[in-house]
Amino acid sequence: MAITAGELSEIGLDHQNKAALGRLLATGRLAYAQEGPEGRMRAEVRIPPDELVWDPSILVMPHGGDLDLELVNDDTNTHCAHLPSNGDSKWMWLAVYSRGKATLNLDGPGYYWFSSNIGNDEGRGLIGAIVVLGDAPPEARLDRPDQPRP
Repeated sequence: MAITAGELSEIGLDHQNKAALGRLLATGRLAYAQEGPEGRMRAEVRIPPDELVWDPSILVMPHGGDLDLELVNDDTNTHCAHLPSNGDSKWMWLAVYSRGKATLNLDGPGYYWFSSNIGNDEGRGLIGAIVVLGDAPPEARLDRPDQPRP
């Protein structure tokens, strides 16, 4: 099921840039990372058979921090995962019908892209985003007038 306008609006992705994430990634769905009692977040992203998409294609973290991400390749083709993480990106091979786990640290709010960068995957590859909600800490803000917020 594709991402709805309501889901994009709920987390503020329909304001700046006219929902660019929704337009680029609307072939999958949106899901939220689950936060454990210790503050770590967990999520699962799958590659469904013969769809050439991540599911979900947009993963939302309620705040910055550590994310334990499980990746599952249900497809009959080999893929990989190129993942964002502070310090250095991570790369994982996903053979046919395999799964793997990665621990990511995304400590600041923003949009972080992930992809499968092997093969052409019908011209665009598998593209997804992790959206970290929140605002920049005071020490990281620019000295400029207040900006409109959704």
